[in-house]
Amino acid sequence: MAIERSQKEVWRLAPYLMVVLLLGNFILMAFDAKEENSKQRVLRVWTQAAAEFVQSPVTTVTSAANGYFQSIYQLRTAQTDNDVLKEKIQALEIELQDSKTMTAENERLKSLIQLKDETKYKVLMAKIVGRDPSTWFDSSIVNRGNLDGIKLNMPVVTNEGLAGRVIAVSPITSQFVLITDDKSAAAAIVGQLGVSNALGVVRGMNDKDQLVMNYVPGSTPIEVGETVYTTGLDGIYPPGLKIGEVTEVRTGSATVPHVIYIKTSAKISSMQEVAILLYQQTERPKYEQALPNTIKDVNMLANSNVNTAAKPNTNANTNR
Repeated sequence: MAIERSQKEVWRLAPYLMVVLLLGNFILMAFDAKEENSKQRVLRVWTQAAAEFVQSPVTTVTSAANGYFQSIYQLRTAQTDNDVLKEKIQALEIELQDSKTMTAENERLKSLIQLKDETKYKVLMAKIVGRDPSTWFDSSIVNRGNLDGIKLNMPVVTNEGLAGRVIAVSPITSQFVLITDDKSAAAAIVGQLGVSNALGVVRGMNDKDQLVMNYVPGSTPIEVGETVYTTGLDGIYPPGLKIGEVTEVRTGSATVPHVIYIKTSAKISSMQEVAILLYQQTERPKYEQALPNTIKDVNMLANSNVNTAAKPNTNANTNR
């Protein structure tokens, strides 16, 4: 009952309390609006001073929290921008590498085209599509075959010099063994063909760019740096193809030949395009056909013997 009476009293006093609060608010507003020329608003000053004790910590905490979350957002944004920049840099590096590759390929193709214009043989450019560095052959495969006119033993060259010869042919691809293979050989000469007498045989050493030359007479002077060319005497390579340069000479004597080491002119380990010379040496006449006054056929020899036996012995008849 007491609680109900107190609630009723509160409800009765509520309108009066509201009027009092409104009146007090009005008085405070009127007092704050009153302004004197030489005096500040006392109520506002003290209110602001009291509020400072509350606003300052709240502002500090709010600023710190805002700065923390702002730094996290900026960090995430920077990380995202960094990832985007990394992707752009990688794309630019790939484009730059592709551009360098295309430029290098264009330079190689230009040099091969120049070789095609300079050589007197028909040249077919080919791209290396595979390599076979096995224990039997150090060889490569190109994208040209017998449909393009490729045949066995055709020379393979670069713009720098001799690279090898064709050893297998399919309709659309060919395989060539490198001149550096230890089973490869070529008749060669140190110096200009027709001028020098330093004739010998160049063989591979299963090294990337090293060859060895044997059978050069020890009495023939050989200097480091001289150029080695093919002679064409092997029946495979045409004369005048550059093989390499002399890097070392193990001097022989009048009875012992030189041992000459050569560095290949062609960059064997980095070849990507090559040129195939459509060259085949003309067939040499057979030995018996090359000699004059020889019997060309076994049947002719047999007929000659029969005719000789059939002739009468006139000397014996006369003696009788």
